[in-house]
Amino acid sequence: MKGNTAGVCHATVGLVLSVWGAADAASRVSTAPTSPTATRPSLMPEGLSKDLTIWPNRVSWRNSDAWIWQNHDRIRKMRPRVLVLNFANDVDMDGIRSRTEKLFKALAEATRYHGFKDPAAPAFLEYEAVRYVDMRDDPIPPERKHRNSSLFPRKADGGKDFACDYSIFYGDSFARRYGFRDPEKAGRYLNLHELIHAGFVHELWFYAVHIYEEGWPAYEVIELKQFYDRHCRPIPGRHGPAGNGFDDSFPWSGRTFRMAFFNPHRGIGCAMENFGHGLEAYANSDAIAYYTPYFREFAEFDLDKRYGVPFKSLYELPYDAKESDWVTYPTKTSMKVRYRGREYTLKPYVAAGGNNHFAPGARHHYDLGSPYTVMSTIENWRMRNGPDGRDLALEFNKEKFLRYSEVAPDCQGAWMIFWRQCMPGLDNQCLDDDGNLMKNWWPFLFY
Repeated sequence: MKGNTAGVCHATVGLVLSVWGAADAASRVSTAPTSPTATRPSLMPEGLSKDLTIWPNRVSWRNSDAWIWQNHDRIRKMRPRVLVLNFANDVDMDGIRSRTEKLFKALAEATRYHGFKDPAAPAFLEYEAVRYVDMRDDPIPPERKHRNSSLFPRKADGGKDFACDYSIFYGDSFARRYGFRDPEKAGRYLNLHELIHAGFVHELWFYAVHIYEEGWPAYEVIELKQFYDRHCRPIPGRHGPAGNGFDDSFPWSGRTFRMAFFNPHRGIGCAMENFGHGLEAYANSDAIAYYTPYFREFAEFDLDKRYGVPFKSLYELPYDAKESDWVTYPTKTSMKVRYRGREYTLKPYVAAGGNNHFAPGARHHYDLGSPYTVMSTIENWRMRNGPDGRDLALEFNKEKFLRYSEVAPDCQGAWMIFWRQCMPGLDNQCLDDDGNLMKNWWPFLFY
């Protein structure tokens, strides 16, 4: 599949206008050559790279383009564009920009394959904000000063948790606020469906106040994704939920699309944790059949098969476990788990890559302070560089990831940076089941 661009449309690009510069430029669009499947001229952003090792580029600039899977191994950097909305009445737009820029930097750092030991490792993901949209009340009523804007798309009959009506993000009322003018009809603005198809927007992030007593305003990461087979080819007519939760109000646009909700009163680490759940959801949904078995192995979602225990992963342990050590490590190569009134000892046990809630050596959910040192293959996963062709196991403890505490200081943030740096990224040396170099996992986000 390397370098294969056969069958890709729109290799030649016409005159277009910028959408991510100044605010005025961000509100304008222009037309490009007509797609065979389009009912109107295609829209595209200006400034697309001539370098076809970077995505988006002049040949491919939209989620789920065939060019992405056809050229997966050719891509050396992705610069996805995000539309950022703020519904939090008590956080100004400068605060939202600052938080978002810090998150961009954390995501870039996290995609530096083995960056913890290679200072020269390049970042693969370099997010850009296509536009920041102020969705706060104006003026802000005193009773809503520390609440979400009245514009927050809440279902009329919504319950306490996850009452967001995602369909409203796609409607004409929000299109005007996004501010992308329709070049074919004066006074009209492109809606989110059209922005996705035009490749102006690859993801949407929104900030909203989360008062725990009042319930979750939305899911952390929600996504509808085109599904792919084990050869990384799209499965015709098959798409579905691939996020950390799903709501029927989230519409399918014909291309993969992801939204993320962030609480602006929490930090970058919590946002990174949200995205970590998204990576787990890809495997749980089997959206990318090539990725699923390898991620489940890396994240230790296969303990039942490997050790014959009645639980697939440590996620099945109670969430109130902070008051008790549900997991202990009698030695560096053994793990003892208390599960439903019984005790199970896994021995010999060498941790793989761990998961969002459980770093190697963790005693319970969200445990970043474990005193244990355990043996783990996380730094050499699938490299087959140890004795007898196995992955080399090294000592692992919290000191491995605490170096990233300043980048992502709260929630699981520091662990999330290290965890992602150990996943197969650009120029990884991991081997798949056929003995070939494993594909970089990050392009799958935009398949």
